[in-house]
Amino acid sequence: MMKFERAKHVYKSKDFEEIIKDTIRFFNGTPIHTLPPPKKFHGTGVYAIYYTGKSVLYRHLYEKNRTSYDIPIYIGKAVPEGWRQARSIQDANKISYELSRRLNEHSKSIDQVRGLQAKDFHCRFMILEDAESSLIGTVEAALIRFYRPLWNTAVDGFGNHDPGKGRYQQAKSDWDIIHKGRPWAEKCMGKSLTRSDVISEIKQYFNQREDS
Repeated sequence: MMKFERAKHVYKSKDFEEIIKDTIRFFNGTPIHTLPPPKKFHGTGVYAIYYTGKSVLYRHLYEKNRTSYDIPIYIGKAVPEGWRQARSIQDANKISYELSRRLNEHSKSIDQVRGLQAKDFHCRFMILEDAESSLIGTVEAALIRFYRPLWNTAVDGFGNHDPGKGRYQQAKSDWDIIHKGRPWAEKCMGKSLTRSDVISEIKQYFNQREDS
């Protein structure tokens, strides 16, 4: 049996680093649309959501995004059906509208809660299909590391779905604590943080951004 040498297991690729940098450059150059976009479209990929409203909680984002869309509040992905099971669905007989559907879902979540309106949100997205669809998770992770969006880091739960009957013993997410209204979230009865706890996390997040 060979002697263990960790270095022989570490993969490095400058080409891969350049591909990720190129995807981020492309992503940042894509057009901004309303949330949801004005037209249904097919494709899967990665997206960012920007807040431009005047909520006291997110006033720092308004100041940054009112003239240009610089700091996303959330970054997410929409993967092909069967992606986690490694089943290919990108064939000639099936077209996925997953990215368009996901953005519509987010718009509906926002409109269901108090204190937020979908008209105060915008989005940009990058479609990754065919062989490039394998990059979806990698690009999403790279964008989250680069931007550290509030709803991906300090406040979790925006992208959650209804857990379904029999699973409502779990806690409400941080997002649902400060943005009440999603019908299924109100059924979650587990022990959660308090509203003041979550607001403290938000304040700390913005303080850290200002210091960095």
